[in-house]
Amino acid sequence: MAGAMAAPAYAIGIEPFRLRVQRHHLTPPRWPKDLKLRAALISDPHVCDPWMNLDRVRFIVEQTNALKPDIVLMLGDYVAGHRWQRKPIPSQAWADIFGGFAAPLGTHAVLGNHDWWDDQRAQVTGTGLPLAGRALERAGISVYQNRSVRLAKDGKPFWLAGLDDQIALLPNRKARRTNWQGRDDLSGTLDQVSDDAPVLLMAHEPGIIRKIPDRVSLTLSGHTHGGQINCFGYKPVSGTVLGRNQNYGHIVYADGTRLTNHLGLAADPKHLIISGGLGCSIIPVRFGVPPEITLVHLGETAPTA
Repeated sequence: MAGAMAAPAYAIGIEPFRLRVQRHHLTPPRWPKDLKLRAALISDPHVCDPWMNLDRVRFIVEQTNALKPDIVLMLGDYVAGHRWQRKPIPSQAWADIFGGFAAPLGTHAVLGNHDWWDDQRAQVTGTGLPLAGRALERAGISVYQNRSVRLAKDGKPFWLAGLDDQIALLPNRKARRTNWQGRDDLSGTLDQVSDDAPVLLMAHEPGIIRKIPDRVSLTLSGHTHGGQINCFGYKPVSGTVLGRNQNYGHIVYADGTRLTNHLGLAADPKHLIISGGLGCSIIPVRFGVPPEITLVHLGETAPTA
Protein backbone atom coordinates (compact mmCIF):
# COMPACT_ATOMS: atom_id res chain seq x y z
CA MET A 1 0.00 0.00 0.00
CA ALA A 2 2.84 2.38 0.84
CA GLY A 3 4.46 1.69 -2.52
CA ALA A 4 1.19 2.22 -4.36
CA MET A 5 0.76 5.58 -2.66
CA ALA A 6 4.37 6.71 -3.05
CA ALA A 7 4.39 6.96 -6.86
CA PRO A 8 1.37 9.29 -7.23
CA ALA A 9 2.54 11.33 -4.23
CA TYR A 10 5.91 11.83 -5.94
CA ALA A 11 4.25 12.64 -9.28
CA ILE A 12 2.01 15.29 -7.71
CA GLY A 13 4.01 16.68 -4.81
CA ILE A 14 7.68 16.35 -5.74
CA GLU A 15 8.60 16.06 -9.42
CA PRO A 16 6.51 19.04 -10.65
CA PHE A 17 8.62 21.21 -8.31
CA ARG A 18 12.00 19.92 -9.46
CA LEU A 19 14.13 21.75 -12.01
CA ARG A 20 16.98 20.50 -14.16
CA VAL A 21 19.04 21.84 -17.03
CA GLN A 22 18.85 19.62 -20.11
CA ARG A 23 21.64 20.33 -22.61
CA HIS A 24 21.85 19.55 -26.31
CA HIS A 25 25.07 20.03 -28.32
CA LEU A 26 24.69 19.93 -32.10
CA THR A 27 25.59 21.47 -35.43
CA PRO A 28 22.53 20.84 -37.63
CA PRO A 29 22.56 21.03 -41.44
CA ARG A 30 23.21 24.48 -42.88
CA TRP A 31 24.44 25.80 -39.55
CA PRO A 32 28.03 27.12 -39.79
CA LYS A 33 30.46 25.25 -37.57
CA ASP A 34 32.06 28.51 -36.49
CA LEU A 35 28.75 30.05 -35.38
CA LYS A 36 28.47 29.20 -31.70
CA LEU A 37 25.14 30.11 -30.13
CA ARG A 38 23.81 29.18 -26.70
CA ALA A 39 19.99 29.30 -26.65
CA ALA A 40 17.93 28.81 -23.50
CA LEU A 41 14.48 27.35 -24.21
CA ILE A 42 11.65 28.21 -21.83
CA SER A 43 8.53 26.23 -22.61
CA ASP A 44 5.11 25.48 -21.14
CA PRO A 45 5.34 27.08 -17.69
CA HIS A 46 1.52 26.99 -17.30
CA VAL A 47 1.71 29.60 -14.54
CA CYS A 48 -0.65 28.99 -11.61
CA ASP A 49 -0.69 28.66 -7.85
CA PRO A 50 0.71 26.44 -6.35
CA TRP A 51 2.38 24.45 -9.14
CA MET A 52 4.03 27.40 -10.89
CA ASN A 53 3.61 30.41 -8.67
CA LEU A 54 5.40 33.73 -9.06
CA ASP A 55 8.24 32.77 -6.71
CA ARG A 56 8.95 29.72 -8.83
CA VAL A 57 8.80 31.77 -12.03
CA ARG A 58 11.31 34.17 -10.47
CA PHE A 59 13.57 31.23 -9.54
CA ILE A 60 13.44 29.89 -13.11
CA VAL A 61 14.46 33.30 -14.47
CA GLU A 62 17.36 33.48 -12.03
CA GLN A 63 18.56 29.98 -12.92
CA THR A 64 18.29 30.73 -16.63
CA ASN A 65 20.29 33.93 -16.30
CA ALA A 66 22.97 32.04 -14.35
CA LEU A 67 23.49 29.85 -17.44
CA LYS A 68 24.51 33.01 -19.39
CA PRO A 69 22.66 32.18 -22.64
CA ASP A 70 23.21 34.25 -25.77
CA ILE A 71 19.47 34.28 -26.41
CA VAL A 72 16.28 33.20 -24.60
CA LEU A 73 13.53 31.59 -26.66
CA MET A 74 10.09 31.17 -25.11
CA LEU A 75 8.00 28.48 -26.78
CA GLY A 76 4.45 29.09 -25.58
CA ASP A 77 1.74 27.98 -23.13
CA TYR A 78 2.30 30.52 -20.37
CA VAL A 79 -1.23 30.35 -18.92
CA ALA A 80 -2.36 27.51 -16.66
CA GLY A 81 -4.61 25.57 -19.03
CA HIS A 82 -6.18 23.50 -16.20
CA ARG A 83 -8.46 23.98 -13.20
CA TRP A 84 -6.17 22.46 -10.59
CA GLN A 85 -5.10 25.76 -9.05
CA ARG A 86 -5.84 27.81 -5.96
CA LYS A 87 -6.39 31.01 -7.87
CA PRO A 88 -5.46 32.42 -11.28
CA ILE A 89 -2.38 34.64 -11.56
CA PRO A 90 -2.74 37.82 -13.66
CA SER A 91 -0.83 37.61 -16.93
CA GLN A 92 1.09 40.82 -16.37
CA ALA A 93 2.42 39.56 -13.04
CA TRP A 94 4.25 36.59 -14.56
CA ALA A 95 5.13 38.41 -17.79
CA ASP A 96 6.94 41.14 -15.88
CA ILE A 97 9.06 38.50 -14.13
CA PHE A 98 9.89 36.83 -17.45
CA GLY A 99 10.93 40.30 -18.59
CA GLY A 100 13.90 39.85 -16.26
CA PHE A 101 15.63 37.38 -18.58
CA ALA A 102 19.09 38.71 -19.44
CA ALA A 103 20.71 37.66 -22.72
CA PRO A 104 22.78 39.71 -25.20
CA LEU A 105 20.48 38.82 -28.13
CA GLY A 106 17.30 39.35 -26.12
CA THR A 107 14.21 37.32 -25.30
CA HIS A 108 11.87 36.15 -28.07
CA ALA A 109 8.55 34.33 -27.74
CA VAL A 110 5.83 32.50 -29.64
CA LEU A 111 2.37 31.67 -28.31
CA GLY A 112 0.93 28.25 -27.50
CA ASN A 113 -2.54 26.80 -27.86
CA HIS A 114 -3.53 27.53 -24.25
CA ASP A 115 -2.52 31.18 -24.65
CA TRP A 116 -5.09 31.42 -27.44
CA TRP A 117 -7.72 29.21 -25.80
CA ASP A 118 -7.64 31.24 -22.58
CA ASP A 119 -8.66 34.49 -24.33
CA GLN A 120 -12.36 34.37 -25.17
CA ARG A 121 -12.25 37.57 -27.20
CA ALA A 122 -9.43 36.21 -29.35
CA GLN A 123 -11.42 33.02 -29.87
CA VAL A 124 -14.31 35.02 -31.30
CA THR A 125 -12.32 37.44 -33.45
CA GLY A 126 -9.71 34.86 -34.51
CA THR A 127 -7.15 37.64 -34.98
CA GLY A 128 -4.80 39.89 -33.10
CA LEU A 129 -2.64 39.21 -30.08
CA PRO A 130 -4.16 37.29 -27.13
CA LEU A 131 -3.89 38.55 -23.56
CA ALA A 132 -0.77 36.52 -22.80
CA GLY A 133 1.01 37.92 -25.84
CA ARG A 134 0.08 41.50 -24.96
CA ALA A 135 1.40 40.98 -21.44
CA LEU A 136 4.71 39.68 -22.80
CA GLU A 137 5.08 42.63 -25.15
CA ARG A 138 4.39 45.09 -22.33
CA ALA A 139 7.19 43.33 -20.41
CA GLY A 140 9.58 44.06 -23.30
CA ILE A 141 9.55 40.58 -24.87
CA SER A 142 9.18 40.26 -28.64
CA VAL A 143 6.24 38.04 -29.64
CA TYR A 144 6.46 36.41 -33.06
CA GLN A 145 3.29 35.74 -35.02
CA ASN A 146 4.54 34.37 -38.35
CA ARG A 147 7.56 36.65 -38.38
CA SER A 148 11.26 36.30 -39.20
CA VAL A 149 14.03 38.56 -37.90
CA ARG A 150 17.70 38.66 -38.89
CA LEU A 151 20.11 38.57 -35.93
CA ALA A 152 23.86 38.18 -35.60
CA LYS A 153 26.29 36.59 -33.14
CA ASP A 154 29.96 37.60 -33.29
CA GLY A 155 29.30 39.23 -36.64
CA LYS A 156 27.79 36.06 -38.11
CA PRO A 157 24.12 36.37 -39.19
CA PHE A 158 21.24 33.98 -38.64
CA TRP A 159 17.46 34.21 -38.91
CA LEU A 160 15.04 33.65 -36.06
CA ALA A 161 11.54 32.75 -37.25
CA GLY A 162 8.46 32.24 -35.11
CA LEU A 163 5.12 30.66 -36.05
CA ASP A 164 1.78 31.54 -34.54
CA ASP A 165 -0.03 28.60 -32.97
CA GLN A 166 -1.17 25.68 -35.13
CA ILE A 167 -4.33 24.84 -33.13
CA ALA A 168 -5.11 28.34 -31.89
CA LEU A 169 -8.83 28.53 -32.64
CA LEU A 170 -11.42 26.15 -31.22
CA PRO A 171 -14.81 25.55 -32.83
CA ASN A 172 -16.89 28.60 -31.90
CA ARG A 173 -20.56 29.24 -32.60
CA LYS A 174 -20.23 33.01 -32.29
CA ALA A 175 -17.45 33.03 -34.83
CA ARG A 176 -19.33 30.55 -37.06
CA ARG A 177 -16.33 28.27 -36.90
CA THR A 178 -17.06 24.54 -36.93
CA ASN A 179 -13.50 23.20 -36.97
CA TRP A 180 -10.22 23.81 -35.18
CA GLN A 181 -8.05 26.29 -37.02
CA GLY A 182 -4.44 27.35 -36.81
CA ARG A 183 -2.98 30.81 -37.03
CA ASP A 184 0.35 29.58 -38.41
CA ASP A 185 1.71 30.59 -41.82
CA LEU A 186 4.92 28.68 -42.50
CA SER A 187 5.46 29.79 -46.08
CA GLY A 188 4.67 33.41 -45.28
CA THR A 189 7.09 33.34 -42.36
CA LEU A 190 9.96 31.87 -44.36
CA ASP A 191 9.29 34.20 -47.30
CA GLN A 192 10.62 36.96 -45.06
CA VAL A 193 14.06 35.30 -45.04
CA SER A 194 15.98 37.29 -47.64
CA ASP A 195 19.45 35.72 -47.72
CA ASP A 196 21.21 32.40 -47.18
CA ALA A 197 21.97 32.82 -43.46
CA PRO A 198 20.84 29.82 -41.34
CA VAL A 199 17.31 29.73 -39.91
CA LEU A 200 16.09 28.79 -36.44
CA LEU A 201 12.33 28.23 -36.25
CA MET A 202 10.22 28.50 -33.08
CA ALA A 203 6.93 26.57 -33.27
CA HIS A 204 4.94 25.56 -30.20
CA GLU A 205 3.60 22.26 -31.57
CA PRO A 206 6.33 19.96 -32.95
CA GLY A 207 4.11 18.28 -35.57
CA ILE A 208 5.05 21.09 -37.98
CA ILE A 209 8.36 19.30 -38.56
CA ARG A 210 6.62 17.23 -41.25
CA LYS A 211 6.22 20.41 -43.33
CA ILE A 212 9.53 22.11 -42.60
CA PRO A 213 11.65 22.70 -45.73
CA ASP A 214 15.39 22.12 -45.99
CA ARG A 215 15.92 25.86 -45.60
CA VAL A 216 15.45 25.60 -41.82
CA SER A 217 18.46 24.38 -39.86
CA LEU A 218 16.68 23.60 -36.60
CA THR A 219 13.11 23.68 -35.30
CA LEU A 220 12.48 24.34 -31.59
CA SER A 221 9.23 23.25 -29.96
CA GLY A 222 7.48 22.51 -26.68
CA HIS A 223 3.83 21.49 -26.14
CA THR A 224 4.36 17.82 -25.27
CA HIS A 225 5.93 18.12 -21.80
CA GLY A 226 7.81 15.02 -22.91
CA GLY A 227 4.52 13.16 -22.50
CA GLN A 228 4.45 14.38 -18.88
CA ILE A 229 4.61 10.75 -17.71
CA ASN A 230 7.46 8.35 -18.48
CA CYS A 231 7.19 5.27 -16.31
CA PHE A 232 10.49 3.46 -16.94
CA GLY A 233 10.10 3.84 -20.69
CA TYR A 234 6.32 3.49 -20.85
CA LYS A 235 4.75 6.72 -22.12
CA PRO A 236 0.94 6.61 -22.05
CA VAL A 237 0.60 10.04 -23.72
CA SER A 238 2.37 11.10 -26.90
CA GLY A 239 1.41 14.77 -26.89
CA THR A 240 2.22 14.96 -30.59
CA VAL A 241 1.21 13.44 -33.91
CA LEU A 242 4.80 12.25 -34.27
CA GLY A 243 4.20 9.45 -31.75
CA ARG A 244 5.23 8.51 -28.24
CA ASN A 245 8.86 7.90 -29.15
CA GLN A 246 9.24 11.29 -30.82
CA ASN A 247 7.81 13.61 -28.20
CA TYR A 248 10.94 14.78 -26.40
CA GLY A 249 14.58 15.74 -26.90
CA HIS A 250 16.70 15.99 -30.04
CA ILE A 251 14.88 14.26 -32.89
CA VAL A 252 16.27 13.64 -36.35
CA TYR A 253 13.12 13.34 -38.40
CA ALA A 254 13.12 11.42 -41.67
CA ASP A 255 9.54 10.10 -41.69
CA GLY A 256 10.84 6.58 -42.27
CA THR A 257 11.76 7.35 -45.88
CA ARG A 258 14.67 8.74 -47.87
CA LEU A 259 14.09 12.46 -47.98
CA THR A 260 14.32 14.44 -51.20
CA ASN A 261 14.11 18.17 -51.66
CA HIS A 262 12.04 20.09 -54.21
CA LEU A 263 14.67 19.36 -56.89
CA GLY A 264 14.40 15.62 -56.33
CA LEU A 265 17.88 15.47 -54.79
CA ALA A 266 18.70 13.72 -51.54
CA ALA A 267 17.90 15.98 -48.60
CA ASP A 268 19.22 16.05 -45.08
CA PRO A 269 17.01 14.77 -42.28
CA LYS A 270 15.22 17.51 -40.36
CA HIS A 271 16.43 18.38 -36.90
CA LEU A 272 13.99 19.14 -34.09
CA ILE A 273 14.42 19.79 -30.39
CA ILE A 274 11.36 19.36 -28.16
CA SER A 275 11.74 20.81 -24.68
CA GLY A 276 10.24 18.88 -21.78
CA GLY A 277 8.93 22.19 -20.50
CA LEU A 278 8.34 23.47 -17.01
CA GLY A 279 4.70 23.07 -16.01
CA CYS A 280 1.78 20.69 -16.17
CA SER A 281 -1.21 20.53 -18.48
CA ILE A 282 -4.66 19.01 -17.87
CA ILE A 283 -3.60 17.56 -14.50
CA PRO A 284 -0.71 18.65 -12.21
CA VAL A 285 1.33 15.46 -12.58
CA ARG A 286 4.83 14.77 -13.85
CA PHE A 287 6.60 11.42 -13.52
CA GLY A 288 9.94 10.59 -15.11
CA VAL A 289 9.98 13.88 -17.03
CA PRO A 290 11.10 16.56 -14.55
CA PRO A 291 10.65 20.24 -15.41
CA GLU A 292 13.58 21.61 -17.34
CA ILE A 293 15.35 24.61 -18.74
CA THR A 294 16.57 23.40 -22.12
CA LEU A 295 19.96 24.74 -23.15
CA VAL A 296 20.92 24.28 -26.81
CA HIS A 297 24.60 24.65 -27.70
CA LEU A 298 24.69 25.25 -31.45
CA GLY A 299 28.03 24.81 -33.21
CA GLU A 300 29.47 22.95 -30.21
CA THR A 301 30.20 19.34 -29.41
CA ALA A 302 29.37 17.81 -26.07
CA PRO A 303 32.30 17.86 -23.63
CA THR A 304 33.89 14.49 -22.94
CA ALA A 305 33.78 13.09 -19.44
